[in-house]
Amino acid sequence: MANKFGIDTDALIAQYENATSQQGAALRKAVQAATLQALQQRELTLKAIKEVVKVVSQAASAGAARNVQGADVEALLEQTVAGIDGAVQQAVQASQRAMQQLLDQGVDLRETQMKKALTDIEKMEDMVFDTLRKATSGEVPAPVQQAWGEALKLFGQGDSATGKAANTAVESLIAQAQAMSREGRAFNQRAAQAFMDHYATLVSGVLIGMSEALSSTPAAKPAPAARKSR
Repeated sequence: MANKFGIDTDALIAQYENATSQQGAALRKAVQAATLQALQQRELTLKAIKEVVKVVSQAASAGAARNVQGADVEALLEQTVAGIDGAVQQAVQASQRAMQQLLDQGVDLRETQMKKALTDIEKMEDMVFDTLRKATSGEVPAPVQQAWGEALKLFGQGDSATGKAANTAVESLIAQAQAMSREGRAFNQRAAQAFMDHYATLVSGVLIGMSEALSSTPAAKPAPAARKSR
């Protein structure tokens, strides 16, 4: 049954319980899909992302601790980190697109709420890392804690997909704002108010639109078979 975040934690735990070492890629996709779906169902705030990451990582810990296939738990958790990272990367990109739209509408990047949104993007990688570290300690069995510790060594220092997306977003938004300032674009107070009222909802809508665009992209057609020579 899905919890208040829209995540079926029982199903996710069961996947980890029964996963073999060869199913890491499938787990990564399942984690990314579950995380992304949960993010799409909420206003996309830093707090909401943190809560979703915590729920997903705790489910992964519970399932990994009960694994009955003798799987390499560290390898499974590395895929878990990658799945969460991929989902949050998309959230960062959605935030960037939403802020670009608001800049185009005349919202000043120096406006208080815009500055906060930019700061939240900058904090995203550290927030995910800290949430994973805290959520995977405490009551988690020692072997699983150790496996998490190794898996998390791959995350952080700006090397994650989330960190790279955040750096790109901040640089791009600052460059856009500077270009608009040079052009003498006027600050739009009404647009600023709309931003303050609806920014988190706007980002969520952009994230949903990004996911729908990806899912509707037609698969590449296979190349025609080569003709046999006679």
